[in-house]
Amino acid sequence: MTDRALVVITGASSGIGAAAARAFSAAGHPLLLLARRADRLAALGLPRARTAAVDVTDTAAVAAHLAAAEEEFGPTDLLINNAGLMSLAPVEELPAAHVQRMFDVNCVAPIQLARLVLPAMRARRGGTVMNIGSIAGATLYGDHTVYCGTKFALHAMTEGLRREMAPYDVRVLLISPGMVDTELLGSTGPGAVLDGYLDYKRSIGGGLAPEDIAAAMLHAYRLPQHLSLRQAVLAPTAQDA
Repeated sequence: MTDRALVVITGASSGIGAAAARAFSAAGHPLLLLARRADRLAALGLPRARTAAVDVTDTAAVAAHLAAAEEEFGPTDLLINNAGLMSLAPVEELPAAHVQRMFDVNCVAPIQLARLVLPAMRARRGGTVMNIGSIAGATLYGDHTVYCGTKFALHAMTEGLRREMAPYDVRVLLISPGMVDTELLGSTGPGAVLDGYLDYKRSIGGGLAPEDIAAAMLHAYRLPQHLSLRQAVLAPTAQDA
């Protein structure tokens, strides 16, 4: 890996994705930034960055933008699957469309996008896929049943993919944040569930800054290719679950 290697980031328009874009850009990397909000991507104003307003579940569209970025900057050395959706509610109150969308964004898209870059990584025996999971991928929380299910699945698939790629010196890493100050709760409507979540967040002094997670991501990537930081769990010290 070098500071000139292409980094691809999904969900790059805000939160952890935007913080990661700034961190990897400052480290000298060209970028392909993917998200649905073109104005937010443009506002980042980063050098050597291609931006694409695309739904991460549209694999064909992502593939086209990826090909264009690789034509300009060279092969993808790091794919960060950061795009995610969290809609919290008891299962019987969760709209069916939200259930499907969470699995499509949180589980299916990361695997489909990994499939776009892994053949070339395997062929050259190098490269990294970094999936952004959650502390909710290892612990069950009230009103998080479906969201936890998607993250449990992502964690399992990340570990399975890591084992598949290990013989080819390709790293597959998992970053699992606890509470972070992001827009992830935007799809959880007002009511007792959201109020309870926010009350707990306030009780521990708030969540981590997205920049905290981005710094850990950059550190994990910068380790030598032969060294795989398989999983990093990062949470506020005061978070007790």
